Formats: sequence, structure tokens, C-alpha cells
Amino acid sequence: MGLCLTAGVLLAAMVFPFVGGLGLASNRAADQVDQTSGDLAKGELPLVTTITDMNGEPIAYLYDQYRVPLESAQISDTMKAAILAIEDKRFYTHQGVDWQGIARAAAKAGVDGGATQGASTLTQQYVKNYMAFVLGADNEQEAWEKATEATIGRKMREARVALQLEQQMTKEEILTGYLNIVPLGNQTYGVGAAAKAYFKTTADKLTVPQAALLAAIANRPSSLNPGANPERALERRNTVIDKMRENGAFGADETEAKKKADEYKAEPLGVTDDLQILPKGCVGAGDGPIYGFFCSYLLDYLQASGITKKQLQRGGLTIKTTMDPVATKAAKQSAEQQVPKKQNGIANVMSIVEPGKDRHRVRALVASRDYGNNADLGQVARPVPAEVLPFGPGSVNKVFTAAAAMEKGITGIDREIPVPKVHHSRVYPNGGSAWKVENAGNGYAEKMSLTQALATSPNTGFVILQEKTGLNEVVDMGYRLGMRETLATHNRGAEPLKSDGSNGPSQGDWTKQNNAGSYTLGPGATSVLELANVAATIVSGGTWCPPTPVEKVTDRYGKDIPLKEKPCEQAVNTELANSLAQGLSHDTTGSGTAADAARAAGWNRPTIGKTGTTEEHKSVAFMAATMQYAGAVMTYADGNRPEVICANPIRFCPGSNSGVYGGQVAAPTWFNAMKVIHEGKDPIPLPPAAPRYK
Repeated sequence: MGLCLTAGVLLAAMVFPFVGGLGLASNRAADQVDQTSGDLAKGELPLVTTITDMNGEPIAYLYDQYRVPLESAQISDTMKAAILAIEDKRFYTHQGVDWQGIARAAAKAGVDGGATQGASTLTQQYVKNYMAFVLGADNEQEAWEKATEATIGRKMREARVALQLEQQMTKEEILTGYLNIVPLGNQTYGVGAAAKAYFKTTADKLTVPQAALLAAIANRPSSLNPGANPERALERRNTVIDKMRENGAFGADETEAKKKADEYKAEPLGVTDDLQILPKGCVGAGDGPIYGFFCSYLLDYLQASGITKKQLQRGGLTIKTTMDPVATKAAKQSAEQQVPKKQNGIANVMSIVEPGKDRHRVRALVASRDYGNNADLGQVARPVPAEVLPFGPGSVNKVFTAAAAMEKGITGIDREIPVPKVHHSRVYPNGGSAWKVENAGNGYAEKMSLTQALATSPNTGFVILQEKTGLNEVVDMGYRLGMRETLATHNRGAEPLKSDGSNGPSQGDWTKQNNAGSYTLGPGATSVLELANVAATIVSGGTWCPPTPVEKVTDRYGKDIPLKEKPCEQAVNTELANSLAQGLSHDTTGSGTAADAARAAGWNRPTIGKTGTTEEHKSVAFMAATMQYAGAVMTYADGNRPEVICANPIRFCPGSNSGVYGGQVAAPTWFNAMKVIHEGKDPIPLPPAAPRYK
């Protein structure tokens, strides 16, 4: 035995000085070791990212590893004693490396090429866990296999980092670092998260049996899972308690120590029946069925703004969003009141944006459907209130025709436009012959003001106005006011256009190239969020801003992280925007298409608005705004076999000649939600129109 020990010590003494030249093979490898030890000393571990609402209340969490980082003082002495007793009782006396273990591994490697022999110190285990769960967090299984591979090279690499670490950190810092990084099963890493998950407590309050169980399953959470293998977990826990007694954790009196140990071992595992795992991702967001749509849009927006998925999953960021929980819950309730969440094939979605000249904050994104992965429950896991949906907003697009015509001086809000019962358009031929355009109903005067036309929505008047203005100008106005992603989608569909344009043309380009005069009648794919933002642009004096869901992003140290957001821009001049707002102010009063819905809701605030209905009644929309909030609603057939939609009650009614209109379902959804959201806020008048646009 003495010869073997001597040989081991000599082997260690001989081998280790050559680690830089032989074990690591190159200066580059040595640099990697230096970098690893430096990173370990900093202690930057993958942390949980927290998403909050506008008030700072958490609504969702993102993480690869559920970890609650702790300082040494936040971890009980009991927990420290338990881990040292079972893993490294000589921790405070060694220099970071188990030389005898290294020598045994080297000797075995010389015999059979392996290096499985030899225990690791806690410092070495800290290094191993760091390599697996920090450096290799993108593929933990592969990284763990590499970090534990049975080779002398790996042992030597680990040893060198451990030695360096002992020079850079105190023993207490190393112990704390290990207890923060070690995997403890059920998605938990570190004793902070595990204490909450298993025992609904904090690491500073862990009892002896609790601490012993965590120490027992450290690094072996699968085989010793207290839920799946309670007998093995209990056996191992009791072994830890015995080791704690041997290590003097229960006092010097052996009789008293054994009595305490027996009492601790007699206690049950004590793991809570419902593990307190932090909800993860948008499906588990706060009120998941309600907040998930906003959360999903937020993640897409952040990645488009320069925040990587790795930062989101591991960075420990705090993302304060613009989401208003009051507005969100009111909109959800209203959307679901009009269209039940399990309604077969029909959905109702709403987006709310707060106007402004510096930012357009997204306050709510909801749907009648719940957010989730269970289609049988009517759930959907896409940000449908913000997506470009494959149905049109109908006559809402007439707003773009009016704005473009006003800008060119063709008409003003008080000037009359012709409204024949039927119009045969030769500007937009249909199959070589004139396109026959009719109004949705009778009773229109032959001529009316643009304001009255926007309120009552005759088709012929706006097709004629588009002919005079120019289709390209109308489409461009739609883009300028806010329909940017909508017009950039694939040829009239909801598919994003590829960067090389290979699946093009875009919806906007297709409309121009094909001289599609129906654009003013709104048959094409639409983003409800962009409709809401159009309304926000109009009441913001013509200032377009990207609809942002983010207030600010800070890193783990509280430092702001800038986003690559598009700047606001003056889409149209302020006088035109204000005049257009006045032109849109009669849809909710008198004979306007949304007036009945407004009266039913008791709505009497100054409001701009425009309803829309597609020709086949498979989708309807309502876009409206006060000076405080802008919003849009769309009710559409979201199933595989879209049909005509009818109201009262909402349903499919194939072959019916009395399908749903924008003033039904969509408009009531808007008014009932906005009535709650505006409570306690004084009405603000719309700005006056400029004489040149009257």
C-alpha cells in the first residue's frame, strides 16, 4: 500500500507540471483553461429572465435552467455541512485537487486506456458542472458526456482549472458557486431553486433532512429523483445524514449525535406533492390563456430587435413590457363574450395600442380563444392578434383611399363624392370587361360628403375615388399609415416574404402589378395589430411608430440593454391626420355603421372609427380610437373550412344572404372593452380639421 501511495504521489508530481505541454497539447488549450477559470471566478451562471407587465408585476419567465442565485449568507450552514459530508469532507484542507485520485486515474489509463478511477474534490466538481451546464448549456447531454469523459486529458484539464480557481477564489466562494450550479432534478439548478421546488422554502431555512436530500441527489438527480425513486432517495439521504454525524455536524458527543441522526433519518422525505417549478414560457405566462398572445409577440419583437434567444433563455434579463393587465382582461372578456372560446371555426381577436408622438405602446393583445397547445380546448399558440391573418378587414381600407385622395387635393371631408348604385369600372377591368361594383345595400344618396361616406361605407364611391387618386398612391398610403408587415407578406397571403423575394411578390407589389382595384374594399390578409396602429397614427397627428411591447430591458446587473427599434416617422402631415380624424368621427354616431353598437354600450366619447366586412362575410373588422387608446377587432373564420359567418348567435351559415357585418360582433367587442379601459378618464376632443382638407 505504501508503495502504491508513493507511486501515485510521484506520478502526480511528474505528470502535472507537464499539463500545459502534454495534457492540454497547446498554448491554445492552456488559454482555454485560463479563460474557464476566469469565467468561473466571475460566477456568471445561466439565470431566469423575468417578463413583467407595465406595473412591474411578473407575467412570464424564460429559462434553460431554473436557478435562484444566492450569496453565501443565504445558504444555511446545514446545507453546506451536508454537501461537504457526502462530497468532500477535506474541502477546507486541500488545494483543489485529489492527487491520489488523479494518480489512480493515470495508472488505470496506462492499463486499459480509461480514466474512471478517482474521486473529485468539490472544486473539481464545480469545474465539471460549469463545463457541462454553463459552457455546454446549448446541449447539456453532450456537454455532460464531454465533461465526464473517462480520459486522463480531461482529468488533467479539470485539475488545472481547479488549482487556478483555488488561487482566485476563497473556499467559501467556491462552495457557494458549487451550490448555485449543481443540478438537482426537475429542471432545478442550485439549492435556491431546489429548496423552493421541493420544500416551498428558502435555502437559509433548510432543515437537516431537507438539506441531506438535496445533497443526496446532487449530480445524480435522475437516478435519485425523490418522486420517481423515493426509496433510493431516502436511502441515499440517510447515508448523507450518517456522513454528517461522522463529520461532527451534530456535535462531539457521539451518543447525542447518533440520537439526532436517528431522529432525522426517521423523518419522511417531505417533498411537496406539487413541485413549485417556476412556470416557463408563454404557455405558462401569468394568466396564460390571456397573457400568452402578448408574450408570444414580445419574444418575436425582442429577437427582431437584437435580443438573442440565448440572452432570453440564460441572461437573467428583466423585461418590463407595455402590457396593461386591466386593458388585457377587459379586452379578453369582451372578445370571448361575443365569440365563445370553443366556437367551431370562428375566432375574435383584438389589439390595443396607446397613441403618442414618441412611442406607440401595445397595451393588449387578446383573442376569444385561449393561448395554449390544446386545440381540442380551442387553444392556439401563435400571436394571432399581431400576426398577418389570411382574411381581410373589408371596408376599413377605405380609410387609405380617403387619406390619399385628401393628400392629393381630390377631395376633402366636407366635399361631396359621387355614390351611384352601380359602378362599372374600366380602370380595373375584370377578365377584360368592366368590373361591376355595387353597394352592400340600398338607401344611399347619389352624392354625399366624404365624412358621410366614411360613416356609411358605400363601395361605389370609394372605388371611383381610388380611380381618381391612383391605386399605387392608395396602397402606399396604407403602408405609410401602418400596414407595413401586412403589405410585405407573400402575394395576398399571410406567409412572410422571403428575404430574397423568391416567394413574392409581396401583397403590396401584387396589388399594384395586377391593378387590383378591390384593394379599397379590403379583401387581402391583415394584421389586427397594424390596424390598431393605423388608428394610433391618425390620432397621433400622423406620427407612425412601431407598435412596441417593450418599455425597457435590463441585464442581470440592472444595466439597460438598448433595442434596435425602428424610429418614429411623420407618415402624413399633422393637418391631414387631424382632418382625417374628423372625417372618421361620425361612424359611431347617427347613421354610422358602428352607431348601433356604440349606443348599446352607452358609448359617447369623441371617437374615430371604421367598420369593414369582406364580400363573402368570412371576416369583419372594426378599427377605432379615442385620443387615449386605439384598437382594432377582427372576427374571422379560423378553421380549415371557412364559411359565411352570421350573427345573433355567432355561427357559420353557408349560403346565407345575411352574413355578419363589421358593426356586429367586432364593433361591440371594441366598445365593451374600451368602456372599461376608459373608466375614470376624461373625454378628450378630437383635433379640429384644417380648412384645406375640408
